[in-house]
Amino acid sequence: MASTVLVVTALEDFTADKVITALNEREVPVVRVDPADIGPSLTFGFRIGQDSPTWGGRLRTASREVELGEVAAVYYRRPTPYAARYQHLPVQQRDFCVAEARHGLGGVLNHLHGATYVNHPAAVTRADFKPVQLARFAELGLTIPPTLVTNDVEQVRKFAAEHEHIIYKPFRGLPAGEDGHAGAIWAQRVNPDSFDDSLVVTAHLFQAEIPKTGDVRVTVVGRRVFAQQIAAPDGALDWRRGDGRVDPRPDHGPGTDRGRAAQLPGLVRPGLRLLRLRPDRRRRRSRALDRDRVQSERTVGLAPGRRADHRGVRRHPEREGGGRP
Repeated sequence: MASTVLVVTALEDFTADKVITALNEREVPVVRVDPADIGPSLTFGFRIGQDSPTWGGRLRTASREVELGEVAAVYYRRPTPYAARYQHLPVQQRDFCVAEARHGLGGVLNHLHGATYVNHPAAVTRADFKPVQLARFAELGLTIPPTLVTNDVEQVRKFAAEHEHIIYKPFRGLPAGEDGHAGAIWAQRVNPDSFDDSLVVTAHLFQAEIPKTGDVRVTVVGRRVFAQQIAAPDGALDWRRGDGRVDPRPDHGPGTDRGRAAQLPGLVRPGLRLLRLRPDRRRRRSRALDRDRVQSERTVGLAPGRRADHRGVRRHPEREGGGRP
């Protein structure tokens, strides 16, 4: 009977480390793999045919080996992009190798027969767009803030005139620069008078600012809902802008919104961010701003006072457990 958990993620992944440790304590076989390691440290041979209509074969990492038929579940976290593996190649060769690896290795790992995916990468991709998230929240009856997506400066000024304050937030995180270091653009209040025609270059997301007392990070596992309230010490609009020190506390409401969150389709483990409103607005439901990245270390497994920066975490073979040495 299949019993192995395949953890698909990059080398530095604090949350995956915590999950693997817990699985080891439960004596669950675990094999950790980063598909971008493809090469001498990651080899495989997969077969399918008339006599065996599902993919089978072995996957070998530098420290583990697993038969595909032994995989009962796939914990899909944050694998390194294939492009990082081939960045030393000329553009044409790089793009070819990336596409072949993604469609070959990725195509098999994303379609393991009978395996439970947490979450399936296709579901992650569907849920990874803020406009899709907001539309789905509205369908479920969650109250969302007035939102504008535009590249028209006059549209922003008109939107700002309709609200006391507006905020800007990026659709995605800031990519790494030429030096390899990534930055961040936090959700922030903006002054429409500072806008000019350069706004036309790309899409921007603006929302009416909602007065709040804190954020509630919600993780849904199946039908079970886990919520933690996070209050920025300095009352910051975006608590992530500080030094990463947080003190999450259990949150037990609002039950209605949490119940609706459990209805998100296609995801075994979605993560969301709700707002805890100021006392003068408690008669109104908490407002869902946006579904955070499906696997968010800020939602679960973050001990009080721990920094959210997990650089420096290294994988050790003994952390994986299970599989073949």
